[in-house]
Amino acid sequence: MATALLVKNLRSAFAGPFELNLGTGACAAITGPSGSGKSLFLRMIADLDPSEGKVWLNERERGSMPAPQWRRQATYVSAESGWWADRVIEHFDVNRRSEVAALAARLGLRADLLDAPVAQLSTGEKQRFSLVRALLPSPPVLLLDEPTGPLDEESVARVEALLRERKATGTSILLVTHDPNQAERLGDQRYRMVAGHLQTP
Repeated sequence: MATALLVKNLRSAFAGPFELNLGTGACAAITGPSGSGKSLFLRMIADLDPSEGKVWLNERERGSMPAPQWRRQATYVSAESGWWADRVIEHFDVNRRSEVAALAARLGLRADLLDAPVAQLSTGEKQRFSLVRALLPSPPVLLLDEPTGPLDEESVARVEALLRERKATGTSILLVTHDPNQAERLGDQRYRMVAGHLQTP
């Protein structure tokens, strides 16, 4: 299996050093207590938090491209998504509305919610729309921080089915989850974060 994401000696003042080798179309699942550094690790890979060390994506080193270009390829989805416009549809390319609606439907989201104010969405609806936002450009690597945290069982199953499909087409996923069963279901590689260090369980 070809390496999609390679992390070498990645560290900050708060966590690390980290080493990770994630293959194309593979999922690495990270569990561990709150505050142990799971989200920080994803944000460091995405170049959103200060870090030292090296990260490669399909053999291209992170420092060789502008940060926005890097983040389009190693796309981070936070546990609490950010919204910058009033209505849901304003966060998407208007020319891709049908694709957005199709992906949203796969996740159990009604098409009329696209025209709704973001303020009317539930936490779970926001979470799923933020996932649609990340999936639409088909980035090679997804960095997912608790993507199903606020969701009911049926919605979790929908999200996991879609992630499995993306894995099958070559998308690599680094997943932070509090659910050990989800880590078992999705993770080809499994780790536990303990006090800012990755351990194999």
